[in-house]
Amino acid sequence: MPRTIGGLSSICVAAALAVAFISPSANGQSHTLRVSTVIAESDPLFEGYQRFADAVEKRTDGDMAVEVFPNAQLGQDEDLMEQALLGANVAFNTDAGRLGQRVPEVGIVLAPYIFENPQQALKLYESDLYKGWMKQLEDDHGLTVLALNYYVGARHFLTKEPFSKPADLAPLKVRTPGAPVWQETIRALGATPVALPWIETYPALQQGVVDGAEAQHPASFGSKLFEVAPYITKTGHILLMNGPVVGTSWFKTLPEDYQEILREEALNAGIWTTDKVLESESEFEQKMIDGGATVHVVDVAKFRKAAAKAYEVLDLGDLKAEVDAVLNE
Repeated sequence: MPRTIGGLSSICVAAALAVAFISPSANGQSHTLRVSTVIAESDPLFEGYQRFADAVEKRTDGDMAVEVFPNAQLGQDEDLMEQALLGANVAFNTDAGRLGQRVPEVGIVLAPYIFENPQQALKLYESDLYKGWMKQLEDDHGLTVLALNYYVGARHFLTKEPFSKPADLAPLKVRTPGAPVWQETIRALGATPVALPWIETYPALQQGVVDGAEAQHPASFGSKLFEVAPYITKTGHILLMNGPVVGTSWFKTLPEDYQEILREEALNAGIWTTDKVLESESEFEQKMIDGGATVHVVDVAKFRKAAAKAYEVLDLGDLKAEVDAVLNE
């Protein structure tokens, strides 16, 4: 099928950016990695990436410079993925939902209520099942996942009016990422999903484009979503795990010891981030309450039951059984 002019333009822009990013470091380092996130600097995830950057620079004796960019300064995740695939020296923070658009099985990491806690996710990550997905991403799709163990919080709803059960969500349009697992989760819970970039969420709520959003507390606070959607309903429908991903073609240009350093320090930073988020979720919740938000605790069992529909629609029943088997070992 012929590409549209708009599609060609996007590819040309991505290619130009990739060439720009591959340019040698102005400070004389042999290698530079630019890490992109859409979250604010107040988020523990940002500090986790700063720790990753410092550790990599220290272990390479300053030969690899790592720069961390918050607030989508380098663009949206999809843009950065294209740049990484073109060989740019960028790492983009992402989740299993977006990776699942390449290897569908990975998306189950973001399926509703798949994990009871972040430790269960880590157990899955140690399995041959998960490692096979990562190899497929690298071999078939040119993406190298450095780590996916950055727990950034449980996802809850933020709406303009309170609700207590899935049926109450029926009239609402709720902002979500565009990945199928995310879309079908929100649809199963009762709302109509609307895919929008994260940085567009606040104005979309403000202008009435959507009636609500769902996010983890650090991100909700950092983006001040509670100002325009002051009712926070604690459903905890997704335990969000993030991590840095790079293009395999760029990654393979690095010395093998540098590749190992990137993997090890990405994992270490994820452990630190997870601990920090677990410690601070209640603090972020209180800050939003102090800012005018109202928090509602609901019967999660009702939402868990409704969420089962997502597994049917996405045909994830058999895969869920495999994951459950790993978690129950």
